[in-house]
Amino acid sequence: MIVASLMPEVLIILGSKSDLPVGKRAMEIFDAFGVEAEMMVASAHRTPKRVDDIVTCSDARVFIAVAGLAAALPGAVASATVRPVIGVPVSGKLNLDSILSIVQMPPGVPVGTVGLDRGENAALLALQILATSDEGLAIKLREHREEMARNVVADSFEVN
Repeated sequence: MIVASLMPEVLIILGSKSDLPVGKRAMEIFDAFGVEAEMMVASAHRTPKRVDDIVTCSDARVFIAVAGLAAALPGAVASATVRPVIGVPVSGKLNLDSILSIVQMPPGVPVGTVGLDRGENAALLALQILATSDEGLAIKLREHREEMARNVVADSFEVN
């Protein structure tokens, strides 16, 4: 049974509960930008039917799949939709296993990939995708970038 509204702009799927800290970083960005997002747990290996059901029943415009180890989840999500999928590799004992699994998708089933544990970058990339049809969101993203630039300049004054 799927227990979520499945009506958010962005749906974050965690491969396991241990991926929650990475998912929370993405949710903080969505909250700051006022974009509706939901988070669920589903495993590509342990609950493949659940993954498929979640994706095919969702009206989300963008999916974020967070996974470590073999990191099959982003590919499983991408195989069930033509909407954008952003993969977030989760660091572990090897660190390269999850990132290589996500960036090396077969031809025809692309997954956008951000750096290890970079839930916030996945959220920002999802916002950029949504902003292609939402000028208000595009303005907020430009303002966010301007604020980051001001912070860097302020940091420069603090080190002198």
